Amino acid sequence: MAGTKVDGQAIGIDLGTTYSCVAVWQPRHDRAEIMANDQGNRTTPSCVAFTGAWRLIGDAAMNEAAMNPVNTVFDVKRLIGRRFSDVSVQGDMKLWPFKVISGPGGRPRIVVQCRGEEKYFAAEEISSMVLFKMRETAETYLGKKVKNAVITVPVYFNDSQRQATIDAGAIAGLNVMRILNEPSAAAIAYGLGRMQDTGEVKTVLIFDFGGGTLDISVIDIDNEFFTVKATSGDTHLGGEDLNNRMVEHFVQDFLKKHKIDIGNNTRALMRLKTACERAKRMLSSTAQTKFEMDSLQDGIDYYGGITRARFEELNMDIFRKCIEHVEKCLNDAKMDKSQIHDVVLVGGSSRIPKVQQLLVDFFNGKKLCKSINPDEAVAYGAAVQAAILNGDYNQKVQDLVLVDVTPLSLGIEVVGGFMRVVIPRTTTIPSRKERFYTTEYDNQTSADINVYEGEGELIKDNNLLGKFTLDGIPPAPRLVPDINVTFEIDANCILKVSAQDMATGNKNSITIISDKGGLSKEEIERMVQDAKKYKSEDKKQINKIKKEKEEGWVSKENFERIVQISDKYQVRGQEANEGNKEGKLGG
Repeated sequence: MAGTKVDGQAIGIDLGTTYSCVAVWQPRHDRAEIMANDQGNRTTPSCVAFTGAWRLIGDAAMNEAAMNPVNTVFDVKRLIGRRFSDVSVQGDMKLWPFKVISGPGGRPRIVVQCRGEEKYFAAEEISSMVLFKMRETAETYLGKKVKNAVITVPVYFNDSQRQATIDAGAIAGLNVMRILNEPSAAAIAYGLGRMQDTGEVKTVLIFDFGGGTLDISVIDIDNEFFTVKATSGDTHLGGEDLNNRMVEHFVQDFLKKHKIDIGNNTRALMRLKTACERAKRMLSSTAQTKFEMDSLQDGIDYYGGITRARFEELNMDIFRKCIEHVEKCLNDAKMDKSQIHDVVLVGGSSRIPKVQQLLVDFFNGKKLCKSINPDEAVAYGAAVQAAILNGDYNQKVQDLVLVDVTPLSLGIEVVGGFMRVVIPRTTTIPSRKERFYTTEYDNQTSADINVYEGEGELIKDNNLLGKFTLDGIPPAPRLVPDINVTFEIDANCILKVSAQDMATGNKNSITIISDKGGLSKEEIERMVQDAKKYKSEDKKQINKIKKEKEEGWVSKENFERIVQISDKYQVRGQEANEGNKEGKLGG
C-alpha cells in the first residue's frame, strides 16, 4: 500500500456534515497531529456565510448564522452529488434557511446574496471552500504549501457523491490521492497503536454516528492488515436530525405558549437551532438544560427547557434505527455479537448517553471503547493513509494494508426489468469482474447498458447510476451475439463499466459520474482559474485593509471579520446528456 514519495506532505481531511478536521502524519513524532485553525479550534464548522462584502468560512461563518441565516450555508454534504428531485433534498430544503433551486441537469444550486448581487453555487463549490479552509489551516501549521490529501466520505456515499467530493478537492487546489471510507479511517486510528504480531485476529465494530451520517463497519485487524468484513449505515441520519426534532418541539412549544407560529421566521429558527445544538451537547452531561432567547419573535422573549428523558423520547426512533444498522452489519458479516472484541465509538453524536446505553444493552453489557477522540479519529486515520500513499512513512505505518469492500451490489438491467449483479455487496476493492450477455431482439444492432446499485431483484427497487449505448452489433438472431460487460471499481469506489461485442471488438464505456451530475473537466478548470484570480484580488484587498487598520480607519472587530476572506467562485452548469434506448440486454 506504500506509495511513491512526492513533493510536500500529504494531509488527511475529515470533511464532515457539521464539522471538519485536518491532520498530518509527523514521522519525527511517530504519530498524526490534528492541526488547529486560526481560532485555536481542532475542528472547524463546515459552514460558509456570504455578506454584503465578504465571504466567511468556519467559525466566523457560524457567528454570522443568527444574523444572516439566508446567506449562511451549512449541511452541504447532504446536497453533494445528489439530484434536486431527490426525496432527501426536498425534505432538507424545508428546514434550511438558505435557498436551493434546480440548476442545469437537475443538480441543486444554492442561491445567496454576495457583494450586492445574486450568486449561484454548486454543492461542490461550497464544499471546496471548506476544503480550502482546511488546506489553509494545514499550510499555516506546517509553514509550507500543501497539495496532496486523502478525504474521507461515508461508506454509503455512491459513485456520484464520491466523484463530487473529488471535484470539490480539485477546485480547492488539492490533489485528492484517495477517497477513504470514514469507519475505515477510524479503524486505522484505533488499530495503529495496537498492531501486534500475535497471530490473533481482533474484530472491531466501528460505530460512527456524526452530524449528518451513520456508518457502521465490522473490521478484522490482523497485525498490519485491516480487512473490512461488512458495512451498513445511512447517509442521512445524524446529529442534525436530532437538532431538527428539538427545533420542531420548541416551535410547537412557542406556538402553544404565545399563539404565534415562528416556522417561517428564518432568523428565529436559526437562533433556535443554535440553542438546540448547545442544549443537545449539555444533555450528554446533565439531566436537564435551559436556555433563554431575547426577542425571538415580535419582541417576545422565549425561555426553553428540556430534560434528557424528553430528548430521548423525541428521538427514540432514530436511536433504534442506529441499532438496527448495527444488527444488519453483523448479519452481513455473518458474525454473532459475541465475536466482536471492541465496539469503537466515533463521531460527536456517539457521545449521547442513550445511544451508548442501547449499544451496551445490544452487546450484552460489553464495555464500549472510548480510547480515541470521536471528533478527530477519522482525520487521524486519513492522515496515516495519506502518509502511506505519499511515501512519507516510517516502519510503524509502512506495512499497513487496508482492504475495503463495496457497500452495495452493482449490476445492469436485463430483459424484464431485472437487475443482474456483476459485483456483489461486500466484494473487496479494488475489483474487476466480467459477465457475458446477449441481445433481446433479432437483428438488434445496439444495446443500452443501464448500471444500477442496490439489493432488489427488480431495477425499480434500485438506484440508477448511469447508462451508455453499445453500437455496431452485427445483425443476428436474438441470443446469438456475445457481449462482454466489465465492471471495474477502484480504491476510491469509483466505478467504470465497459461493454464489448466479441464478434467485432466494438467497445464503449462509462465512468459513473456524468449521469448523476458531476462537473466536467472544463468546469473544474474554469473554477480553479477563478479561484486563483480572486485569491490574488482578495490578497490585495486584505493588504489594503491592514494598512487602513494601522492608520486607525478600521475597527478591530471588522478587521478580524475581513481576514476570513478566501477564494471567490462563479458557478457554471452542465446539461446532463441522456442516452437513447435502442434495446436491453438478455441475461
